[in-house]
Amino acid sequence: MEINTLKNQFDLKELELNALLEITQAINNNLPEVSLYKIYGFIVRANLHIKKLALFVKEEEWSCKVNYGTKIDFLPQPIDPSFLEVRKIQPVEKGATSSPFQEFDLVIPALHKDEILAFIFVGGVSDDLEVIPGNLDTSFIQTLSNILLVAIENKRLARKQLQQEAIRREMEIARGVQQLLFPKELPQTEQLKVASRYLPHQDVGGDYYDFIKIDDQQFVLCIADVSGKGVPAALLMSNFQATLRTMLRHTTDLEQIVRELNYQTERNARGENFITFFIAMVNYPMGEMTYVNAGHNPPLVMIDHNNPEFLELGTTILGSFEPLPFLRVGSICFLKELLFFAYTDGLTESFDDEGRPFGEERVTESLVRNRDLPLDQINQRLLVELDDFRGDNTYDDDITLLSCKVITKK
Repeated sequence: MEINTLKNQFDLKELELNALLEITQAINNNLPEVSLYKIYGFIVRANLHIKKLALFVKEEEWSCKVNYGTKIDFLPQPIDPSFLEVRKIQPVEKGATSSPFQEFDLVIPALHKDEILAFIFVGGVSDDLEVIPGNLDTSFIQTLSNILLVAIENKRLARKQLQQEAIRREMEIARGVQQLLFPKELPQTEQLKVASRYLPHQDVGGDYYDFIKIDDQQFVLCIADVSGKGVPAALLMSNFQATLRTMLRHTTDLEQIVRELNYQTERNARGENFITFFIAMVNYPMGEMTYVNAGHNPPLVMIDHNNPEFLELGTTILGSFEPLPFLRVGSICFLKELLFFAYTDGLTESFDDEGRPFGEERVTESLVRNRDLPLDQINQRLLVELDDFRGDNTYDDDITLLSCKVITKK
């Protein structure tokens, strides 16, 4: 009798060792998760003589990954919530209430650092192995499951790290592309001063602004906001800027320029993105500005120290309709001085603690109060007022400010 017991124990240890070697080899071969689960099921069934098994694993939600030998299919079944508090091996209670889990004899929790990774439900255990709670065999099933699940979790974490690294590299590329779009220098002369501020909500935003000198008398100011983020948005805006600058080498006709920008945006974005855009052509010796507002937040102008005006004439957003359904070119004249201020919607759509937006009225009031200050201070004071307004609320979008002061020789 004692010899038979020793032989059974030896056979059991040999089966467990073989099971451990097989699962370790499968892990070392870097097999996909589906294959590892299949091998695990085969090992438990063939080497440990477990006749019924369901392995429920916690990922984002609980789901059954391995199932065999049962009357019903547990793969689509949700786990019984009553088992979620189990922390040690215990029998499955056979109550009067009908439950598919009563088909099993034991529930075995698999833990790692006090965190539940899985529950192993076993039933129909071979009598000669005497698998009962506290027996070494159940502990081995627990250990074998832990080895598998920790390996799969490590694979998942490694995959997540690779994805995060790919995202980080993508954001670096997009950030580099975006920085190339912004002008490196802005004019600061007696007649012409331009200043800007850019606050990205994330590492890479969808805002764009530009100053483009046409000749000694004319220049272009523009500001834009592309829907979407990351590399796709940055590349779309890069193509947009390239088209704009190419067009400006051939024509100063704003209607022709905007129609071509819309055509190229619609082709490149394929309906997935759109761009709000404002462009102004200024002839400062003559005191003239022409502009088109393509669905952008209306910029403000103060002409010869008069009250602010919004620049609203133009068309709809670019990239959504081809051809554009309507287009009007606006124009203004000034005798001595023009103060221009443009921004993206991250400014007016910042909210305070009560959910109220900063809004156009506060932007206008700030511009009137600070109109005689240098442009950098106008921009800075507006941002200070915005910070005071929003309190502890974070920015929800990029914020770009573009201001310009033109003084004629008249």
